[in-house]
Amino acid sequence: MNTQKLLNIALDGIDTLGYRLDQYGITGKVNRHNIAAFLAAEQKHLEGEWDSIQAKVDRRRSQVEHFTQAIESRAEAIFGPVFERVNRFRASQ
Repeated sequence: MNTQKLLNIALDGIDTLGYRLDQYGITGKVNRHNIAAFLAAEQKHLEGEWDSIQAKVDRRRSQVEHFTQAIESRAEAIFGPVFERVNRFRASQ
C-alpha cells in the first residue's frame, strides 16, 4: 500500500469520526482541516523548541571554548618560562 492510500484512509476515518461525533452533538471540531491546523501549529512549536535547545547548546559550547582558551593562555604564561629554562639547561649540557 502506498503512502497516499494510507493518508486518504486516515483522512476518511477522521471525517467519519467527526461526522459521527457531530451527529451525537459532541463536537464539530474533529475534521481534517482542524487536525491539519493543529499539526502545523505543533510542528512550528517543536521547531521553536529545537531551535531553543540548539541555541543553549551553542552557548554552552562557546563558554567551554572560552574557558579552555583562558586555561591554555594562563598555562602558557605560567609554564612558558619554566620550559624555556629547562630547554636552555638541556641545550647547555
